[in-house]
Amino acid sequence: MRVLLVLFSLLLSMSLSAAEKLQVVTSFSILADMTRQIGGDHIQITNMVGPDADAHTYEPTPDDAKALLRAKLIIKNGLGFEPWLDRLVTSTETHATVISASHGVIPRSLEEDGQAVPDPHAWHNLANAELYVSNITKALVAADPANKTDYERHSQAYLKKIYGLLAEAKAKFSALPAGNRKIVTSHDAFGYLGQAYGIDFMAPQGLSTEREPSAAEVAALITQIRQEKVKAVFMENIKDARLLKQIADESGARIGGTLYSDALAASGPASTFTGLFEYNLNTLYEALGRP
Repeated sequence: MRVLLVLFSLLLSMSLSAAEKLQVVTSFSILADMTRQIGGDHIQITNMVGPDADAHTYEPTPDDAKALLRAKLIIKNGLGFEPWLDRLVTSTETHATVISASHGVIPRSLEEDGQAVPDPHAWHNLANAELYVSNITKALVAADPANKTDYERHSQAYLKKIYGLLAEAKAKFSALPAGNRKIVTSHDAFGYLGQAYGIDFMAPQGLSTEREPSAAEVAALITQIRQEKVKAVFMENIKDARLLKQIADESGARIGGTLYSDALAASGPASTFTGLFEYNLNTLYEALGRP
């Protein structure tokens, strides 16, 4: 009987401690990691689109709807990245505060189906990632002011890591030979990175992974790769690599490795946001750093 009482009290204290934590929903794995770095033990995160998964094609589940109703804070990317989440917030009528981590970003404009739309992949420029950290920190403090000191301390420690990566990126990308600054990836996810460091990313699928390029578009890209002597084609963790392999074979460009675009890796060095950025940086530098 005593053993049962001890077990019951342990389970009760565990459930109470979980209930005391700030309930936060994040839309995809990169935001979940950023939020975890800042929130630490004070928050309980439910993340929707997991590692190696494609947020462009995600379909919410009943469990996602339940999580929104339990949440006090919902953190999304914004810039049109998660229309499915906006619809779910409306349909559930959740009372949670919804914030866009990208608030304050000056968006790149892309053409999609003949219309100018904002490019949502702003986290690939670390200057924008600094804005993400600031917005997430402010949201956590507003939702849970009792733990403001810890949130701000974690935020500053996290920003130090990001500043270190900024310096590393500047040094490595500045050292790339002038002729090695054209790159092909599956979809147009790295425009902010290219804008920051003068690299031209080309993508057969455009902004969204949902769109399949036509045979004529693929042929035109292959011709462009040959004419402009593009050195490397990079696969993405969220995409089937067959199209990129075909493009590499037919154009003569080599496969430069895998880049992490819209999702963290399930394990390994790219399983955190700072790890993802450093992994991408080193993969690009190793493939393109030679004349």
